[in-house]
Amino acid sequence: MPESLTLIQVALPVPLYRRFDYLASQPLPPVGCRVLVPFGRQQLVGIVVAHPAESELALSKLKPVSRQLDASALFPPALWKLLLWAADYYHHPLGEVLHHALPVLLRQGEAAERKPIACWQLSDHATHDVIATLKRAPRQQQAIQLLQDGPLPAAELREQGVDTPVLKQLAAKELIKPFDLHLQAREWLDHLLLHENDAPYLNTEQAAVLAAINHADDKRPFLLEGVTGSGKTEIYLQLIKAMLAQGKQVLVLVPEIGLTPQLLRRFRRRFHAPILTLHSGMNDRERLDTWLACKAGEAAILIGTRSAIFTPFKTLGLIVVDEEHDSSFKQQEGFRYHGRDLAIMRAQREQIPIVLGSATPSLESLHNALQGRYHHLQMTQRAGGAQAAQQHLLDVKHLPLQAGMAPQLLQLMDEQLAAGNQVMLFLNRRGYAPALLCHDCGWVAACPHCDAFYTWHQQDRRLHCHHCDDMRPVPHQCPECNSRNLVSSGVGTEQLAQFLEQRFPAYKTIRIDRDNTRRKGELEAHLNAIRHQEYQILLGTQMLAKGHHFPHVTLVGILDVDGALFASDFRATERLAQLYVQVAGRAGRASKSGMVVLQSHHPEHALLQDLLNNGYHHFARTCLQERQVLALPPFTYQAVLRADAPAREPLELFMQQAAQICHHYGAPDLQLLGPLSPVMERRAGRYRMLLMLQCPHRMHLQHYLQQLLPAIDNLPIHHSLRWHLDVDPLEVSG
Repeated sequence: MPESLTLIQVALPVPLYRRFDYLASQPLPPVGCRVLVPFGRQQLVGIVVAHPAESELALSKLKPVSRQLDASALFPPALWKLLLWAADYYHHPLGEVLHHALPVLLRQGEAAERKPIACWQLSDHATHDVIATLKRAPRQQQAIQLLQDGPLPAAELREQGVDTPVLKQLAAKELIKPFDLHLQAREWLDHLLLHENDAPYLNTEQAAVLAAINHADDKRPFLLEGVTGSGKTEIYLQLIKAMLAQGKQVLVLVPEIGLTPQLLRRFRRRFHAPILTLHSGMNDRERLDTWLACKAGEAAILIGTRSAIFTPFKTLGLIVVDEEHDSSFKQQEGFRYHGRDLAIMRAQREQIPIVLGSATPSLESLHNALQGRYHHLQMTQRAGGAQAAQQHLLDVKHLPLQAGMAPQLLQLMDEQLAAGNQVMLFLNRRGYAPALLCHDCGWVAACPHCDAFYTWHQQDRRLHCHHCDDMRPVPHQCPECNSRNLVSSGVGTEQLAQFLEQRFPAYKTIRIDRDNTRRKGELEAHLNAIRHQEYQILLGTQMLAKGHHFPHVTLVGILDVDGALFASDFRATERLAQLYVQVAGRAGRASKSGMVVLQSHHPEHALLQDLLNNGYHHFARTCLQERQVLALPPFTYQAVLRADAPAREPLELFMQQAAQICHHYGAPDLQLLGPLSPVMERRAGRYRMLLMLQCPHRMHLQHYLQQLLPAIDNLPIHHSLRWHLDVDPLEVSG
């Protein structure tokens, strides 16, 4: 080997657990920087992970690095160690983990150089009289309203439905003007608190919680368990204020994109500081610029979804995880990490406080709090004098339902709407109906690729499988008997919206689900319209139920959750309880009293009785006792080996061989379940099987997995078979 070349070890974005040796010229590329290297017939962007003294391969077989892409490491030391730990804990190839933590453009070899963030602000000409002339231009008026709280990035305006032509029209009228946000690190400290007087007074519970966090003498995580409307966000704001005053940055994790705009509004009204977002709705350039701004210390606050946990910060001082129980924090494909759990680990490694907030904490977090591993803080009263909503369980057996709604609920809607209030209905089922069938012969429209029925979408006249995304037109007649007597089975949001418009013609109905919020800015526009009382009847799925503040909603109707009472997944009851409390929390959040009506064919079910009579607090602790008796998480730890293939035979052979390896390496405290087929055996044309491993000790399970995986990885498998490991799965049978 020439003296000018030295060994480096590189992690590549390939599904292999090994690392690759290359030759690099002096000076050596630092660990954590990117290099472009030859790999087979292609060039891949890899990340330097080590400078080994020697290689297992002959030096003559090693290839030189094509190009060094960075002069220094992309990740701060603490984040780098977290990523190495995550690859080991989740047993995922290091190259894929490191690339997952990078913005897409950096994965593609783009220079790690930030461009100024294009922003808009109101001009001096934007007087009240001039703005009043925009009544016939609703998009321009919307843009002005958004900018009245302060300057905004162009990307954020686009997210809220204000596109570039609208901005140019306003600029031509000299009502707004562009500028580039390129603040130096911590320059925002000089004019931090823009609207300090807007901060509400804390009630006794809030003040006690804030004092407990500020005076804690250790770095244990804080679990903030507060009923819906108790003022958890105000606690976050007070903590963030103290951090920003010290010149430190803050990361706020939210489960879904839909929750970021409302948090942004509250944060921008409170702080005059660079507040950025990071989520999948942004384009690649925007995500890279935000990532680099945080790394340089130019961003004060970052609000993002789960992948934001991998963002580097110059001076990170606090992490907040809002709605910490939400399953959206768990990545379900590829690198299957849990954003909340990595946030806790990151806070511990960086020795900074972390606050986990929820009205319905996960049983894992609650167990940790009850065991003393977390500080447990509770808020039991709604802030601002709002009263808890009245709760009613309605037995719908033998009742004449209309589009799934009982007469009593319809009568309550009449009363609340007549009083000028809003009503929210929750139905977690998209489309017109969950099935289309022939009334003469019983044929049901089934997806040919999945063990599932098509959902009928009447508005688009299509059948849609929500599991594999296959779509086809609605047939004019039954393919089995040629009858034209095709009817729906069950009720979806589309059918319910149609019924509500006919039943309540004097009131406007809005439907919020994934089907009618696909376009950028559409969800935020709908939510703004709801807040301005443009709609009186709000109908939606989970995306309408999470975290939104609708002060004029006084009645919430929950139409059909009975399926979750008898699901095969042991976590189904926990999810149902959390969903019920979250949906019910939308009622009576301001000065108006609220009412929640839950329709059920099984009102006597113990879960429903416990929830309504004793609340989530009691339910969760009862559920924990049951989990302990049954030796289920959080009292044990699980990993699931899943595999899929187009044919059943190679899949069964692989899973049997994997099970034999597990038995070989097994120990008395390792339980093995399977191989077995999930509830939906075939999905997207592929058969699926799983093997579950369970152990009462986390470290023991990790030790077994370290032994098992290399042996399983060496099994000869059919080229069409795919397999992966899911550590700490949230869905076992799915």
